Amino acid sequence: MALLERVSTLVRANLNDLIDKAEDPEKMIKQVILDMQNQLLQVKTQVAIAIADQHVLEKKHQETEEKTAEWVRKAEMAVDRKQDELARAALERSVSYRQMADSFKQQVGDQKAQVENLKSALQKLDQKLAEAQAKKDLLIAQHRRARAASKATDAQFATSDHSTAATFERMQDKVRHSEAVSQAKAEIFKDDVDEQLAALDKQDKIEKMLAEMKAKRG
Repeated sequence: MALLERVSTLVRANLNDLIDKAEDPEKMIKQVILDMQNQLLQVKTQVAIAIADQHVLEKKHQETEEKTAEWVRKAEMAVDRKQDELARAALERSVSYRQMADSFKQQVGDQKAQVENLKSALQKLDQKLAEAQAKKDLLIAQHRRARAASKATDAQFATSDHSTAATFERMQDKVRHSEAVSQAKAEIFKDDVDEQLAALDKQDKIEKMLAEMKAKRG
């Protein structure tokens, strides 16, 4: 999400480098600290929202699990009363709820991962903010003493292998993006075939469940 990208940018920021490039170092470091404080508040809000969403998904998962069991019981009752068509209908409901339950289970897992990512971002940003606040005066003083030296360092950095590696990395990112687009197109085509096969498999599964249920219940 865009919020995590902004937080990541702040966490990766080299405070020394920001001050060295600023026309007004003191103003720059104060602005960086303000940005971190604002982003920290936003991340805290997002963590709370993500945790709330996780609880909702967990509740939905539990409800669909209960519905699955309920329709299985209804199918068993129909079998006991020799109502095969009714049993099939009940089993079909149970299969649908089972699929929903599995989907909610996956979403719960994804949401937990998102919560952990946000908590991790919150912790890192909090640490970076504490670092910025602690180093504010020191960094400004260092900047005043080392302005000339930093220009020489920047010139040396521009001719190093790092910029070549960065260019190569950007090229790799473009290739990965093209591959991802191609894969997405292939998956869209595959989904239609998978849905048709899933429908056939669902009917076979229901007939098998009905036969097993009838066999168990005599």
